[in-house]
Amino acid sequence: MSRPLRIAPSLLASDFCRLGEELARAEAAGADWHHVDVMDGHFVPNLTIGPPVVGSIKEVANIPLDVHLMIEEPAKWAEHYAQAGADVLSFHYEAAESNFEETLAAFKATGCQIGVAVNPPCGVEPLRPYLDQLDLILVMSVHAGFGGQSFMPEVLDKVRQLRSWGFRGDIEMDGGITAETAPACAEAGTNAFVAGTFLFRAPDMAAATADLRQAIEGAAVS
Repeated sequence: MSRPLRIAPSLLASDFCRLGEELARAEAAGADWHHVDVMDGHFVPNLTIGPPVVGSIKEVANIPLDVHLMIEEPAKWAEHYAQAGADVLSFHYEAAESNFEETLAAFKATGCQIGVAVNPPCGVEPLRPYLDQLDLILVMSVHAGFGGQSFMPEVLDKVRQLRSWGFRGDIEMDGGITAETAPACAEAGTNAFVAGTFLFRAPDMAAATADLRQAIEGAAVS
């Protein structure tokens, strides 16, 4: 695989009462990134965490924070989450469709690696003029908002399309990722994988992470 393989356990599936221990458990299991889901209860029908918690996570994390903003008016919040400790910072195209260039500029000004996410109904065609400005494109394989949903294989065409256009950055798949669903994603050109339930709810997180990595490596294309 020419692009680095990244496994990013989703903290949404962790035990928030023991968040520090869960971060350490994910790192010991072999995680490459911590995936941090930020939901505002408006853009998506769920409410999770804000900058203070991201800041607390950053204090104890030993791997990069992959912060996925599922919020309205993301441009207003970019700097807050960057200062809190985001290393990779993604916003949804659908939340910024009316002022995309302004939002992208606000995110780029943070100095973070920048990503744009798209929900299943949204295509990637609007992103084509901006591919050289993006470090990551996050393809949602479930509807954003809640964990534990089933993988939607029809979104794989978006990955193929992005790679056919020559996008060389990270393509991240988020939703329903398991050792069974990840190989098709890798074959399409995905190199970053968000897995919540499959990893945090496994009897042995390290074994589940190793199984996921092996499944991806066996299917990955260059």
